[in-house]
Amino acid sequence: MLERTIAACDGASKGNPGPAAWAWVIAGADGGVERWEAGPLGRATNNVAELTALERLLRALDPAVPAQVRMDSQYAMKAVTTWLPGWRRKGWKTSAGTPVANRDLVVRIDGLLAGRDVEFVYTPAHQVDGDRLNDAADRAASHSARTQRPAGSATGDDLPPPEPGAAPAGGRSRPAGAKPARKSGASGRPSGRPLKARFPGRCRCGRPYAKGETIAKNPDGWGHPACAAGTGGA
Repeated sequence: MLERTIAACDGASKGNPGPAAWAWVIAGADGGVERWEAGPLGRATNNVAELTALERLLRALDPAVPAQVRMDSQYAMKAVTTWLPGWRRKGWKTSAGTPVANRDLVVRIDGLLAGRDVEFVYTPAHQVDGDRLNDAADRAASHSARTQRPAGSATGDDLPPPEPGAAPAGGRSRPAGAKPARKSGASGRPSGRPLKARFPGRCRCGRPYAKGETIAKNPDGWGHPACAAGTGGA
């Protein structure tokens, strides 16, 4: 039996939409990063960056070798593990009959997954003692999004350091003496609290929402309250 390759991918968008990039890392025998690559996307959404990161990783992996792919995007995870079969059956339409968002990327990923043994694992981002592969992919994607320059082990580049204010996996959650971020109160709304959209947009499920429609915060941005609660889908 072939040993499973362990890898992670991540996308970043500074503004969502804004300067964006993708990145993937592949682990070596010791569990550390053996190979990695990151590339800019110009102006794009976080969801586009996340899906592009997965597509680039699948192209880099040997399709004959089983793989475990670690991701911190619930949208991308659900797109490939939950929603994709239904989208395909419905001719790349959602349950509401609207076109699937980022269809070209999703279709390419579907083709790359055909006949392959790929296990997807959700790994929450920015956790103390978190997954170091996810941390490395996050750092690479964020750096490439800021610089809009490609990088990778193939050209002898070192993995970039953590973003300012961020902690590496296994490190402190915040600088010594710093106050923890407030989760709610006078400084802002609690995470997930519904509000009226000031502008139209698109939810993580791929369906749009209109100006004035009730939306709620989710791990990938703003969208339908049901999707923020993890009960939405396609």
